[in-house]
Amino acid sequence: MNDICCIGHITLDKIVTPQMTTYLPGGTSYYFSHAFSHLDGGVKYKLITSLSPAQYEAVDELREKGIQVDVIPSEHTVYFENIYGDNPDHRTQRVLAKADPFTIDKLRHEEARFFHLGSLLADDFSIELIQYLSTKGTLSVDAQGYLREVQGTDVKACDWTEKREALRYIHILKVNEHEAEILTGETSPRKAARILAEWGVKEVLLTLGSHGSLIYADGEFHEIPAYPPTELVDTTGCGDTYVLGYLYMRSKGKSYTEAGKFAAAISTLKLERSGPFSKEPKIRKQSQWQSQLQ
Repeated sequence: MNDICCIGHITLDKIVTPQMTTYLPGGTSYYFSHAFSHLDGGVKYKLITSLSPAQYEAVDELREKGIQVDVIPSEHTVYFENIYGDNPDHRTQRVLAKADPFTIDKLRHEEARFFHLGSLLADDFSIELIQYLSTKGTLSVDAQGYLREVQGTDVKACDWTEKREALRYIHILKVNEHEAEILTGETSPRKAARILAEWGVKEVLLTLGSHGSLIYADGEFHEIPAYPPTELVDTTGCGDTYVLGYLYMRSKGKSYTEAGKFAAAISTLKLERSGPFSKEPKIRKQSQWQSQLQ
């Protein structure tokens, strides 16, 4: 049995920042898996993804890094355009193509201690699939895709219409402060986290950008500091890297705080370069957050 199984689409990403425009594979599954390939052993991991055969090069890249990957063929690959302004915590998006959603029939044989659903669009994972996977292991979900409505090619924020039903089955939920407000109507992160817990979530991971993150579990808050990067290059994939770090440590029996600090540390490394997380940081002075990676 795998310890962690990530399910999600690999995407084609066009990333536009004030400094540059780059074209990269992306999606939760891609950033999640690359980050895992740089971590020490002791945790068995598998990726299940779906994309067009024309983009299988991204799968080959992951397999060359030792990642176990199962591919469900799709006619199209998800194609995102991500545009960042001067504030790196905010972006605008367009979706130029969509892949097929995941189904119970395609995942019925999978076994894992932790399942993570990297939702990119609202119809990637049905409520029936969420219910089903919750019976097979600890279910972790990134809420971002459920809060994206595609109008033409533009991505607009929307509420998750089935949230009250779905959250009953989700053990770990990752949201940022904007997503938490959309879901709960609360501008206070702590109040929002409590509401999500009341709706059924056991571990709420609430990221706050440069202000760190909050973990709410067992009726207690755990404040996780933000470790400042030496250079801020690209925030794409930082949330995915955070969740991978958290699940990696939780699967090894670490506490909420230990897992959160590790997650924050590897997210800082991700911030300092385009593309996925790499354990090899740029030359730097020793800093507080580096000790979290030891």
